[in-house]
Parts: sequence; structure tokens; C-alpha cells
Amino acid sequence: MIRSPWYKRAIAALMCAVMVLCTGICPVAEALCFTPAVYDEQGQLKEVRLYSKSVYMVNLDTGEAIVDINSQAELSPASLTKLMTAVVLLDELGGDEYTLRSTMMSAGTEVFDELYDTGASTADIQPNEKVSAYDLLAALLIQSACEASNIIAVNVGGSVPRFVDMMNEKAAELKLKHTHFSNAHGLFTQQNFSSAYDIAEICRYAINNYPVFKDIVGMATYTMAPTEQHPDGTYLINTDYMINENSKYYYSYCRGIKTGTTEAAGRCFASFATCDATTYLTVTMGAPMEKLPEDVKKGEQNEESVFADDEVMYNFIDHINLYEWAFNMLEQKDFINESSEVRDVKVGYGRKLDYANLKPAGGYSRMWPVNVPVEDVEKVITVKDNIVAPIEKGDVLGQMELIYEGETLAKIDLVSTTDVERSPFKSKMKVVKSYFKSKLFKVTAVIVAGGIGIYCVIYFLMMQRKYLRRLNRDKK
Repeated sequence: MIRSPWYKRAIAALMCAVMVLCTGICPVAEALCFTPAVYDEQGQLKEVRLYSKSVYMVNLDTGEAIVDINSQAELSPASLTKLMTAVVLLDELGGDEYTLRSTMMSAGTEVFDELYDTGASTADIQPNEKVSAYDLLAALLIQSACEASNIIAVNVGGSVPRFVDMMNEKAAELKLKHTHFSNAHGLFTQQNFSSAYDIAEICRYAINNYPVFKDIVGMATYTMAPTEQHPDGTYLINTDYMINENSKYYYSYCRGIKTGTTEAAGRCFASFATCDATTYLTVTMGAPMEKLPEDVKKGEQNEESVFADDEVMYNFIDHINLYEWAFNMLEQKDFINESSEVRDVKVGYGRKLDYANLKPAGGYSRMWPVNVPVEDVEKVITVKDNIVAPIEKGDVLGQMELIYEGETLAKIDLVSTTDVERSPFKSKMKVVKSYFKSKLFKVTAVIVAGGIGIYCVIYFLMMQRKYLRRLNRDKK
């Protein structure tokens, strides 16, 4: 695997972030439907096989989405539901670790009853066992403990239904259009749905606001504090195998987040990974639960591969392949150089100049697949109508739109690099010329011509009358 030096990627990410904030630049596209493809051993470009029904991948440094496959589809999120449970808890108590560790919670048998004989994942927390909010958060996010969800719900919301209302209120606050929760753990599917895009938004909110969230989801293992029921504490193992060094799915750049698996939902997964100062967040939903027939032979041919196991975690495979593609096949590309001159535009009433030169208000760059030529991005330029002096440097006189496969990437203002003074004489002459071309002048001309015509007729008749009088006098 060949990657550019870390400092180059760091600079590139910084440049891209600055670009987004530049005046006169408006990134438009929220998602580009890139088809991930990598070069095989023969140097041929091959599309990456993705098993999940829904995929959403975003650059956390810039906010640019780079893969979007059915990201708005409303699907069962399984235990990804617990991400919102964690967010509501953190919103209520804050992200201070001391507060979380010193806040004790417990619940009676009522919150455990619905979990019996369901095969729900648990951390073996017992009825009325007092556990800190921090340890409940760890049990929730690391081992995906369903009883931890309900204990949090009754302690924070007063009851599970009220807590679920708080989850949905938070979903509305985050403007999640394809999400509705009906429980705090995701075990049941009725009226409990979300989308890959919405789950990504929940993750981004938690990552950006609560460092403790990032710490916990990145733990491969954790031991809960001792209690009366568990004097040695409870040892938790993360269901995210991509951060477990002993797993076939271990991926050193992965920083964790959360799995979710039920028969109805398939294998779901949200994760983020960092390499060379670039961080991506990926959410996939609906990967197969059973090993696919075409993968059986792969396992027989290579006993060391993940396909040799009875269970194949297709969600992890998707994430590893997506990160490998992103870290190896995406690089920072410049589309617009702010110092480049674009074109001239005609300027009316100019004293010495009758034109202004345009350039972009700022540069534009972003992460881009190495196999997609920059030239495939169309540059559409529009300028204002009837541009007249005076013009000052920096005045916005037009716009450039960057379009890729029918989707607008960005709109960039085009500004003048030229000062154009106004000519009083030219403006007065323009007024005169405009008058002679105006409807008023034409009407006036018709009236004047008509008047002259009438005068000529009257004058002719008067002269003729005088002539006849004179002629009559001469005859007498």
C-alpha cells in the first residue's frame, strides 16, 4: 500500500477546509456517487464489491460525502439505535468523565422483562445493581448491552416511553428526515427505523461534541467497576472486530464506533478511520447475515481468509474495502486556481477601458479519485448583463459553476481584477443615443413630422388661395 507523506495529506486537508470557508465559494453537492474502484495485481481498474444495501461515506475533515448508495433508505438500524441512546444520555449529563463516573443508576426487573429469551446482547447487569453512567455507556457502546439501554432510559427519561420521545426529539433537532425510534436498544423493529445518512449525522454529532464518546467507542476491551453483584467487575469485549488486534478483520486505521445486527436488519456498522491526517466516517446497513454461496469456494481455497469461517462479517469487509479505496485512491485535486484569469467582459461607459478581466474569488480543491480526470468536471460561466462603469477590483461580475455528471460541486464568484472609471462624455452620449432609439423619440418624431406635414398642407392651401385672388384681380 503506497500513501503520500502524512504532512502532505495534513496540508491538503487544511487547504480543503480553508477553501470551504473562503468568501465567494459555495460548495453545493452533499454527496457524489463515486463508484469505488481499485487497481488489481494486473493493473486493471476493478470495482470494489460492496455487500451492504445502504452505504454512506463522508470525509469528516471537510464534510464532503464521497460514497452514497441508497443512503436515505429507511431500514432497521438494529443496535445502531444505541448511538442515539448514548447521545441523549450525554446531552443530559454532559461529557465530563467525572460526572459520568459519579452518577449511579439502577433499575428494577421491569426493564429486563422484555429482554428475556430474545437472545439480546447483555453485559450481565442485574436488577437493582448500581452502575455508573460511564460504565452503562461503555456497556452500551462496547458490548452493545440491551439492558444498559433500558436502565439509561428509565433513569434519564423517567420511563422507557418518555426516553424514546427524547430520542425522537433529538432526531428532529438534528433534522433527521428518515429516522424514528420506538425503543432504546434496537432489538425490535416495529416503527424503529433510520438511514445510513441519519446514523452518520448522529455519529458526527457525538464525535464533535463528546470526546468521551470517541474514547469509549475506540476501546477494544473494558472492565466495569466492581459492584456487589460483580465484585471483580465485568469484562467487556467490543463487538467491533476492526479494532481487535487478534481478529481477522483488524484494521489499524479504524478508531471504532458501533455494530448492529439482527435477522431483520442484517449486519449494520458505523465506523471512522484516520490515516495521514485524513478521517472518514462510514455507515453501512443491511449486509448479509449468512455466508454467500460464491464465497464458500474462496474459503476452501484459502483457509486463512475470512471466508474460511462459518460466519462472515460482510459489514467489516465493506468498511475495510471502502477505507482502502479512500486512503489509496483519493487525493487532493485543484479544480480552480484563484490567481488564474478566466475571461474578459464588456463594460459600458468606461473612460479608458471598455472591458474588465475576471478571476475566481477563491480556489477550489477537494479529495478526488485518482482514476477520474479533473477534466471531467465541467466549468459553466455566467456573467451579469449590462455591466457598466464604474467597476472596482473585487466587484462580483459573474459566477463559475463546477458540474460533475450533472451534479453541481461548487459555485464560485467571478470578480474583476480591473478598475474601470466612468466616462461622463460616454454616458451622456449613451443617453443621447438611447433617446434616439427610444419609443418616446419615435412618437415625438411622428408628431413633429405630422405637424410639419399639416403645416405644409395649410401653407400650400394658403398660397394657392392668394394666387387665385391675384389671378382674379388681374382679369378684372
